[in-house]
Amino acid sequence: MNLAWISLAALIIAITLSMVTSVNVGVVSLALAWIVGVYLGGMRVAAVIGTFPIDLLINLVGITLLFGMANNNGTLGRMAARAVRACRGNAGVMPIMFFFIAVTLASIGPGNIATTAIMAPMAMAVAMRATIPPFLMALMVGNGAQAGALSPVAPTGLIVKDAMTAIGLGGHEISTYLNNLMAHVVVTFVAYFVLGGWKLFARKRVAPVQMAQSDQAGARGDEEVVDVEPFEPRHWLTLAILITLVVVVIQFKAHVGLAALTGAAILSLLKAADEKDAIKKMPWGVIVMVCGVTVLIGVLSAQRGIDLFTDLLATIATPGTVTFMIALVTGAVSVYSSTSGVVLPAFLPTVPGLAARLGADPLSIAASMYVGGHLVDLSPLSTIGALCIAALPNEQDARKLFNQLLAWGLSMMLVGAVICWILF
Repeated sequence: MNLAWISLAALIIAITLSMVTSVNVGVVSLALAWIVGVYLGGMRVAAVIGTFPIDLLINLVGITLLFGMANNNGTLGRMAARAVRACRGNAGVMPIMFFFIAVTLASIGPGNIATTAIMAPMAMAVAMRATIPPFLMALMVGNGAQAGALSPVAPTGLIVKDAMTAIGLGGHEISTYLNNLMAHVVVTFVAYFVLGGWKLFARKRVAPVQMAQSDQAGARGDEEVVDVEPFEPRHWLTLAILITLVVVVIQFKAHVGLAALTGAAILSLLKAADEKDAIKKMPWGVIVMVCGVTVLIGVLSAQRGIDLFTDLLATIATPGTVTFMIALVTGAVSVYSSTSGVVLPAFLPTVPGLAARLGADPLSIAASMYVGGHLVDLSPLSTIGALCIAALPNEQDARKLFNQLLAWGLSMMLVGAVICWILF
């Protein structure tokens, strides 16, 4: 029992550090796993190393590399610009269009963080030109990216898929994706119209932020709000590879990471994208964080710390309130910590034990964890919210948006818990 408490204390330390410091908790988790597992728990070094998620690592590396290359060579930007042009200058439609662009991009592979990094600068530039409140644009872009985060081919979706498979709940990737998608769609569109989005539809069409192909834009300048550049052969090739990736993964059950790495290799060999620059810009910190925490969870399980953690969670919930309480707890931690890197790897392993102790549906408990955790992630203390704020050119607007997004993130703790209680 002492070892169980020690291993649980190590996890609590890691989670706390992720909430109050900028240190990479993955590095700390690896150190704690080695000390607790080998020197206190009597595990062999090989046993500790054996908990390292190699399959997840390959998946994350492959997906982030391929879509990093697609972003760097301009393919994703050109796709997004054409979608925005379809709004034809309607201020009310623009944020909605950005929501669906973000959902689509996040779902086909880049994931929520990369999609927000791609879309936020363009979205905020359009918001400034069209005098759309920055909060409404951030709401649509950030939550759009979050809505597609749990796609079976997106990084966070792969993390959840790996964790769910490890606890015997594999094969539910589509329902996981749709649960998160629908929760974000409902919350986002209700908030958009309640907080003033409906007023934007009554506005006149806006002029362009930057004319597309200046010699030809004069005749249609009132319909364009972003620069639209032509597709070149390398962009068509990249688009074909991205479509092929989605098809072979969903239809033929190909390995996501290896299929993505193959696509990246083709782009590199044909000089259609620069893999060196993409490798430098890959989210290595997040990858280390996820893998490190997963190793610590492996040690925690071996020392029966997971059972102890499950018992503690079970004491704050009943069969009728478990989805509410779990969503509230994961949401509260997610406001200050990484949902994909810390919260989900730490909490999902407790699902079977909670379900057994409380007589609840394990899939409902798991859904409350990943939905409750993601609904708060527009907080400025998370990467999604921070990227939206960083895209604003005016410091005064950025400060106002910070306060608005913080209020949103904190309110979503309770709103998300209620939604999970109703739905699951």
